[in-house]
Amino acid sequence: MKRAVLIAAMVAIVTAACVTTHAIRLGAPVKRPPVPWQEVEVYLSADKVPGPYEEVALLSSTGEAMWTTEEEMWTSMRKKAGALGANAIILDAMSEPSAGAKVASMFLGVRGAERRGKALAIYIHRDHD
Repeated sequence: MKRAVLIAAMVAIVTAACVTTHAIRLGAPVKRPPVPWQEVEVYLSADKVPGPYEEVALLSSTGEAMWTTEEEMWTSMRKKAGALGANAIILDAMSEPSAGAKVASMFLGVRGAERRGKALAIYIHRDHD
């Protein structure tokens, strides 16, 4: 019985540590091959993008604040963007839950202490495109 409880607790922790990223496609979808997430570039603003680009999708990520980091959130977004054929993302915002929400989540098991992030997946046109 103790082992079953331990396994259930471990599964809950692993599940809570996951980051989920959703995408809303923009415009007419253009079929492009996936881009390895490690090759998806990250820009802090649109004016930093080194050339013309098209918007591929709006990305939104959520992850339990106690178990995820901002880096994991951005990595999840890069993976989703790459899967859609985007070769870059423009970071938008990251919001943190309040201290009260974090305490309630930790001690009372109340949901809602989620870190949320947004980005725009883009395809940068290179000279050969």
